[in-house]
Amino acid sequence: MKIRLGLLGVADSLEIIQSVTNEYSEFICTPVEVLTEEDLDEKVAPLINEMDMWLCTGPITYEIVQDWNKIDAPVFHVGYNGSTLYKTVLRVLYEQKIAVDEISFDSCDAPTWENALQEAGISIKLKYVESEVISLEGLIHYHYELWKSGKTKAAITGHPIHHELQRLGVPAYRSLPSTMAAEAVLTQILRTYEMLHYKSTQIAVQIIEIDSFLDLKKDNFSTDELFRIELKYMETLLSYTKTVHGSVKPSGLGRYVIFTTRGLLQDITNNYSQIPEMEDFDQISKEAVTCGIGIGQTVYDAEINAGNALLHAKEAGKGSWMVCFDDKTIAGPLGKPEQLTYSYTSEQLESLSQETSLSVMTLNKLKSSLKKLASDELNANELAKYMQIPARSARRILTTLEEKGYAEVVAEEKPHTRGRPRKIYKIAQF
Repeated sequence: MKIRLGLLGVADSLEIIQSVTNEYSEFICTPVEVLTEEDLDEKVAPLINEMDMWLCTGPITYEIVQDWNKIDAPVFHVGYNGSTLYKTVLRVLYEQKIAVDEISFDSCDAPTWENALQEAGISIKLKYVESEVISLEGLIHYHYELWKSGKTKAAITGHPIHHELQRLGVPAYRSLPSTMAAEAVLTQILRTYEMLHYKSTQIAVQIIEIDSFLDLKKDNFSTDELFRIELKYMETLLSYTKTVHGSVKPSGLGRYVIFTTRGLLQDITNNYSQIPEMEDFDQISKEAVTCGIGIGQTVYDAEINAGNALLHAKEAGKGSWMVCFDDKTIAGPLGKPEQLTYSYTSEQLESLSQETSLSVMTLNKLKSSLKKLASDELNANELAKYMQIPARSARRILTTLEEKGYAEVVAEEKPHTRGRPRKIYKIAQF
């Protein structure tokens, strides 16, 4: 097992981390010196697909990478542990002959710094701690203004902020990553890689239903024509099965089962967000193919989950693809702008289902829609859009919930065109 690990940070921190990674045969490291998002665009972007994981040498670099938001692979950072933090503080106190509350801090929150100081026998509430990495300029301004106004006499920060503060005359100190903290995060990376590798080799089953009648031309029905269409679909499925390194078997008229692995399906569906491209499928053909994907520890579990996913896909409409994971969460429809993720196992929802006569599936979709909306207030049209159901069905759901005391009308809005005012419902938590 060789893990391609990208190291991100400044030169001296990278040297410290590399001295630790050299002791691990599992890593192939590529150090990249970065300070800003411009560095990430120039130096990291070309390497994005060449690394399995990334490690930032400190919290500030990590925040810059997170804000850049272009790396899909797992990103870790070396945290500042107690010994690293209080060692830096004690150095400041010794050299500057000042009190702890005359120092400004960043990178970690106040409790982290205070706990580190307690390890050295110093109990104090810190006054000036900026726990958010607002921006490099923002942090420089934060420390400089405190020092300029006389509130502080020194700053503890990271690179390149401490260089700029020193240039401005501020006594600035920098925390460097410790070997102990580096070893801890490398152990975490190894465990994460093993877990992801295990997940990618899990069994994945696709149950595909094809409605061959959609491809039949009007007044051209014959068993020969139907058989020809079935053969065309089977050919396409065989070609697709090769791309996922799987095997396919028929399971009744118009139904096929494909066996593959989670990792391969995850790649071809772009992390279960898109329907895979199948050659020779026109728009009509795509609408004819409905699919349920199941993930499981065993073939049996994966098939059961694929069957559940197919039921949800059929409810979402022809041509829909849904996936059911091993934790019983459902996601989809793939390729649609409004995708939902919900669980179909919940005692609370089972109870609510019996009380309202709405299915657990419907209640799950409603719950997921509210989460996506980030609001507990909505009208029938909004609910219909998120649940991908007719507006009439959405109105029935809301009316039922209102009758059972789980929703109330809180306002009405006039539509732009003519028509009745739309009721806005507030949904109770469930």
